[in-house]
Amino acid sequence: MGQIGSMTEFGFGWLTPVLSYVMACVGAALGLRCMVRALATTGRSRRNWLINGAVAIGTGIWTMHFIAMLGFHVTGTDVRYDVPLTVLSLVVAIVVVGIGVFAVGYSRSKVLAVLVGGLISGVGVAAMHYVGMAAMRLSGMVSYAPGVVTLSVVIAVAAATAALWATLNIRGSLAAFGASLVMGVAVSAMHYTGMAAVSVHLHDVDVPVVGASPMQFIFPLTVLLGSYLFLTSAFVAISPNASRKPDSADAGEASENPAEPTAGRI
Repeated sequence: MGQIGSMTEFGFGWLTPVLSYVMACVGAALGLRCMVRALATTGRSRRNWLINGAVAIGTGIWTMHFIAMLGFHVTGTDVRYDVPLTVLSLVVAIVVVGIGVFAVGYSRSKVLAVLVGGLISGVGVAAMHYVGMAAMRLSGMVSYAPGVVTLSVVIAVAAATAALWATLNIRGSLAAFGASLVMGVAVSAMHYTGMAAVSVHLHDVDVPVVGASPMQFIFPLTVLLGSYLFLTSAFVAISPNASRKPDSADAGEASENPAEPTAGRI
Protein backbone atom coordinates (compact mmCIF):
# COMPACT_ATOMS: atom_id res chain seq x y z
CA MET A 1 0.00 0.00 0.00
CA GLY A 2 1.31 3.43 -0.92
CA GLN A 3 1.18 6.80 0.75
CA ILE A 4 -1.75 8.36 2.53
CA GLY A 5 -3.77 10.49 0.12
CA SER A 6 -4.34 14.15 0.86
CA MET A 7 -8.10 14.79 1.14
CA THR A 8 -10.30 17.84 1.12
CA GLU A 9 -14.04 18.41 1.56
CA PHE A 10 -13.73 21.85 0.01
CA GLY A 11 -12.98 21.05 -3.62
CA PHE A 12 -15.46 23.78 -4.61
CA GLY A 13 -14.72 26.05 -1.66
CA TRP A 14 -17.60 26.72 0.70
CA LEU A 15 -20.23 26.14 -2.00
CA THR A 16 -20.86 22.45 -1.26
CA PRO A 17 -20.84 22.72 2.58
CA VAL A 18 -23.26 25.66 2.52
CA LEU A 19 -25.54 24.12 -0.12
CA SER A 20 -25.54 20.76 1.65
CA TYR A 21 -26.51 22.49 4.90
CA VAL A 22 -29.39 24.25 3.13
CA MET A 23 -30.65 20.92 1.79
CA ALA A 24 -30.41 19.34 5.25
CA CYS A 25 -32.52 22.21 6.63
CA VAL A 26 -35.10 21.92 3.83
CA GLY A 27 -35.44 18.16 4.37
CA ALA A 28 -35.75 18.62 8.15
CA ALA A 29 -38.33 21.40 7.80
CA LEU A 30 -40.42 19.45 5.31
CA GLY A 31 -40.23 16.27 7.37
CA LEU A 32 -41.23 18.19 10.50
CA ARG A 33 -44.25 19.72 8.82
CA CYS A 34 -45.35 16.37 7.40
CA MET A 35 -45.07 14.78 10.84
CA VAL A 36 -47.10 17.54 12.43
CA ARG A 37 -49.78 17.09 9.76
CA ALA A 38 -49.71 13.32 10.32
CA LEU A 39 -50.23 13.62 14.05
CA ALA A 40 -53.16 15.97 13.48
CA THR A 41 -55.14 13.37 11.54
CA THR A 42 -55.95 9.66 11.50
CA GLY A 43 -56.34 6.67 9.21
CA ARG A 44 -55.05 6.73 5.65
CA SER A 45 -54.28 10.43 5.82
CA ARG A 46 -51.93 9.91 8.77
CA ARG A 47 -50.18 7.07 6.97
CA ASN A 48 -49.69 9.17 3.84
CA TRP A 49 -48.29 12.12 5.76
CA LEU A 50 -45.92 9.80 7.64
CA ILE A 51 -44.70 8.33 4.35
CA ASN A 52 -44.13 11.83 3.00
CA GLY A 53 -42.25 12.75 6.16
CA ALA A 54 -39.99 9.71 5.92
CA VAL A 55 -39.25 10.38 2.24
CA ALA A 56 -38.56 14.06 2.98
CA ILE A 57 -36.19 13.40 5.86
CA GLY A 58 -34.40 10.51 4.14
CA THR A 59 -34.09 12.39 0.87
CA GLY A 60 -32.89 15.56 2.60
CA ILE A 61 -30.17 13.70 4.49
CA TRP A 62 -29.07 11.77 1.40
CA THR A 63 -28.99 14.94 -0.72
CA MET A 64 -27.00 16.73 1.98
CA HIS A 65 -24.45 13.91 2.07
CA PHE A 66 -23.85 13.69 -1.65
CA ILE A 67 -23.81 17.44 -2.27
CA ALA A 68 -21.08 17.57 0.35
CA MET A 69 -19.32 14.68 -1.37
CA LEU A 70 -19.18 16.66 -4.62
CA GLY A 71 -16.46 18.68 -2.91
CA PHE A 72 -14.56 15.59 -1.71
CA HIS A 73 -11.27 15.30 -3.59
CA VAL A 74 -8.28 13.04 -2.99
CA THR A 75 -4.91 14.05 -4.41
CA GLY A 76 -3.53 11.35 -6.70
CA THR A 77 -6.74 9.57 -7.64
CA ASP A 78 -10.12 10.09 -9.24
CA VAL A 79 -13.24 9.58 -7.11
CA ARG A 80 -16.14 7.68 -8.65
CA TYR A 81 -19.26 5.92 -7.37
CA ASP A 82 -20.89 2.52 -7.72
CA VAL A 83 -24.40 3.36 -8.94
CA PRO A 84 -26.40 0.47 -7.36
CA LEU A 85 -24.79 1.01 -3.93
CA THR A 86 -25.39 4.74 -4.14
CA VAL A 87 -29.09 4.19 -4.89
CA LEU A 88 -29.22 1.60 -2.09
CA SER A 89 -27.97 4.23 0.36
CA LEU A 90 -30.98 6.41 -0.55
CA VAL A 91 -33.37 3.49 -0.06
CA VAL A 92 -31.76 2.68 3.31
CA ALA A 93 -32.19 6.28 4.46
CA ILE A 94 -35.88 6.42 3.55
CA VAL A 95 -36.83 2.95 4.82
CA VAL A 96 -35.04 3.08 8.18
CA VAL A 97 -36.05 6.67 8.89
CA GLY A 98 -39.58 5.59 7.94
CA ILE A 99 -39.54 2.92 10.64
CA GLY A 100 -38.67 5.56 13.22
CA VAL A 101 -41.28 7.97 11.87
CA PHE A 102 -44.04 5.35 11.99
CA ALA A 103 -42.99 4.41 15.52
CA VAL A 104 -43.74 7.99 16.54
CA GLY A 105 -46.88 8.23 14.45
CA TYR A 106 -48.59 5.22 15.99
CA SER A 107 -47.10 4.92 19.48
CA ARG A 108 -49.23 5.80 22.50
CA SER A 109 -46.17 6.62 24.60
CA LYS A 110 -44.47 9.86 23.59
CA VAL A 111 -41.28 9.12 25.51
CA LEU A 112 -40.93 5.59 24.14
CA ALA A 113 -41.76 6.79 20.63
CA VAL A 114 -39.07 9.48 20.69
CA LEU A 115 -36.40 7.20 22.18
CA VAL A 116 -37.07 4.17 19.97
CA GLY A 117 -37.81 6.22 16.88
CA GLY A 118 -34.72 8.39 17.43
CA LEU A 119 -32.50 5.34 17.84
CA ILE A 120 -33.83 3.61 14.74
CA SER A 121 -33.78 6.76 12.60
CA GLY A 122 -30.31 7.76 13.80
CA VAL A 123 -28.89 4.35 12.99
CA GLY A 124 -30.57 4.64 9.59
CA VAL A 125 -28.91 8.02 8.97
CA ALA A 126 -25.52 6.58 9.90
CA ALA A 127 -26.16 3.49 7.75
CA MET A 128 -26.99 5.72 4.78
CA HIS A 129 -23.74 7.62 5.28
CA TYR A 130 -21.53 4.56 5.41
CA VAL A 131 -23.32 2.69 2.63
CA GLY A 132 -22.82 5.84 0.55
CA MET A 133 -19.14 5.83 1.48
CA ALA A 134 -18.91 2.13 0.55
CA ALA A 135 -20.14 3.13 -2.92
CA MET A 136 -17.09 5.36 -3.39
CA ARG A 137 -14.41 4.06 -5.73
CA LEU A 138 -10.83 5.33 -5.93
CA SER A 139 -7.28 4.10 -6.54
CA GLY A 140 -6.60 3.18 -2.96
CA MET A 141 -8.13 1.78 0.22
CA VAL A 142 -10.44 3.69 2.55
CA SER A 143 -10.11 3.11 6.29
CA TYR A 144 -11.94 4.57 9.29
CA ALA A 145 -11.02 5.60 12.83
CA PRO A 146 -13.43 3.51 14.98
CA GLY A 147 -13.76 6.10 17.74
CA VAL A 148 -14.73 8.87 15.35
CA VAL A 149 -17.17 6.56 13.54
CA THR A 150 -18.84 5.81 16.89
CA LEU A 151 -19.08 9.52 17.62
CA SER A 152 -20.74 10.13 14.23
CA VAL A 153 -23.37 7.47 15.00
CA VAL A 154 -24.04 9.03 18.41
CA ILE A 155 -24.52 12.42 16.74
CA ALA A 156 -26.91 10.86 14.20
CA VAL A 157 -29.02 9.26 16.94
CA ALA A 158 -29.05 12.50 18.96
CA ALA A 159 -30.07 14.49 15.87
CA ALA A 160 -32.89 12.07 14.99
CA THR A 161 -34.15 12.01 18.58
CA ALA A 162 -34.16 15.81 18.70
CA ALA A 163 -36.09 15.94 15.43
CA LEU A 164 -38.78 13.58 16.71
CA TRP A 165 -39.00 15.47 20.00
CA ALA A 166 -39.45 18.68 18.03
CA THR A 167 -42.25 17.04 16.06
CA LEU A 168 -44.19 16.31 19.23
CA ASN A 169 -43.50 19.55 21.07
CA ILE A 170 -42.86 22.45 18.70
CA ARG A 171 -45.76 24.51 17.41
CA GLY A 172 -45.74 27.55 15.17
CA SER A 173 -43.91 28.36 11.96
CA LEU A 174 -41.11 30.37 13.58
CA ALA A 175 -40.31 27.63 16.09
CA ALA A 176 -40.38 24.98 13.34
CA PHE A 177 -38.05 27.11 11.21
CA GLY A 178 -35.59 27.40 14.09
CA ALA A 179 -35.78 23.65 14.72
CA SER A 180 -34.99 22.93 11.07
CA LEU A 181 -31.89 25.15 11.26
CA VAL A 182 -30.69 23.28 14.34
CA MET A 183 -31.39 19.95 12.67
CA GLY A 184 -29.40 21.07 9.63
CA VAL A 185 -26.43 21.75 11.89
CA ALA A 186 -26.80 18.35 13.56
CA VAL A 187 -27.03 16.42 10.28
CA SER A 188 -24.06 18.32 8.83
CA ALA A 189 -22.10 17.68 12.02
CA MET A 190 -22.79 13.96 11.68
CA HIS A 191 -21.59 13.98 8.08
CA TYR A 192 -18.36 15.90 8.65
CA THR A 193 -17.60 13.93 11.81
CA GLY A 194 -17.95 10.76 9.76
CA MET A 195 -15.65 12.21 7.11
CA ALA A 196 -13.08 13.09 9.79
CA ALA A 197 -12.83 9.33 10.45
CA VAL A 198 -11.72 8.67 6.86
CA SER A 199 -8.19 8.11 5.65
CA VAL A 200 -7.18 6.98 2.16
CA HIS A 201 -4.11 4.85 1.46
CA LEU A 202 -3.26 5.14 -2.22
CA HIS A 203 -2.10 2.18 -4.30
CA ASP A 204 1.58 2.17 -5.28
CA VAL A 205 0.54 1.83 -8.92
CA ASP A 206 -2.21 4.01 -10.34
CA VAL A 207 -5.22 1.72 -10.88
CA PRO A 208 -8.05 2.74 -13.24
CA VAL A 209 -11.10 3.73 -11.22
CA VAL A 210 -14.38 2.16 -12.37
CA GLY A 211 -17.72 3.80 -11.73
CA ALA A 212 -19.76 6.92 -12.41
CA SER A 213 -18.14 10.30 -11.87
CA PRO A 214 -19.91 12.71 -9.49
CA MET A 215 -20.96 14.97 -12.36
CA GLN A 216 -22.31 12.04 -14.39
CA PHE A 217 -24.54 10.60 -11.69
CA ILE A 218 -24.41 12.27 -8.26
CA PHE A 219 -24.97 15.83 -9.47
CA PRO A 220 -28.02 15.12 -11.67
CA LEU A 221 -29.61 12.96 -8.95
CA THR A 222 -29.07 15.54 -6.23
CA VAL A 223 -30.59 18.22 -8.46
CA LEU A 224 -33.62 15.99 -9.06
CA LEU A 225 -34.09 15.19 -5.38
CA GLY A 226 -33.45 18.78 -4.36
CA SER A 227 -36.15 19.92 -6.76
CA TYR A 228 -38.51 17.36 -5.24
CA LEU A 229 -37.84 18.74 -1.75
CA PHE A 230 -38.44 22.35 -2.74
CA LEU A 231 -41.59 21.60 -4.75
CA THR A 232 -43.03 19.39 -2.01
CA SER A 233 -42.22 22.07 0.57
CA ALA A 234 -44.21 24.56 -1.49
CA PHE A 235 -47.13 22.13 -1.74
CA VAL A 236 -47.16 21.48 2.02
CA ALA A 237 -46.88 25.22 2.73
CA ILE A 238 -49.97 26.08 0.67
CA SER A 239 -52.07 23.05 1.60
CA PRO A 240 -54.66 23.69 4.32
CA ASN A 241 -53.83 22.63 7.85
CA ALA A 242 -55.58 19.50 9.03
CA SER A 243 -57.66 19.89 12.14
CA ARG A 244 -56.77 17.65 15.04
CA LYS A 245 -58.93 14.57 15.35
CA PRO A 246 -59.39 12.52 18.49
CA ASP A 247 -58.25 8.91 18.70
CA SER A 248 -60.92 6.28 18.57
CA ALA A 249 -60.33 5.58 22.27
CA ASP A 250 -60.83 9.24 23.11
CA ALA A 251 -63.90 9.36 20.90
CA GLY A 252 -65.32 6.38 22.70
CA GLU A 253 -64.79 8.02 26.07
CA ALA A 254 -66.42 11.17 24.77
CA SER A 255 -69.53 9.29 23.64
CA GLU A 256 -69.82 7.66 27.06
CA ASN A 257 -69.24 10.97 28.83
CA PRO A 258 -70.68 13.64 26.55
CA ALA A 259 -70.34 16.30 29.23
CA GLU A 260 -66.57 15.96 29.26
CA PRO A 261 -64.55 17.69 26.51
CA THR A 262 -62.54 15.43 24.20
CA ALA A 263 -58.80 16.09 24.20
CA GLY A 264 -57.08 15.71 20.85
CA ARG A 265 -53.99 13.58 20.88
CA ILE A 266 -50.81 14.48 19.05
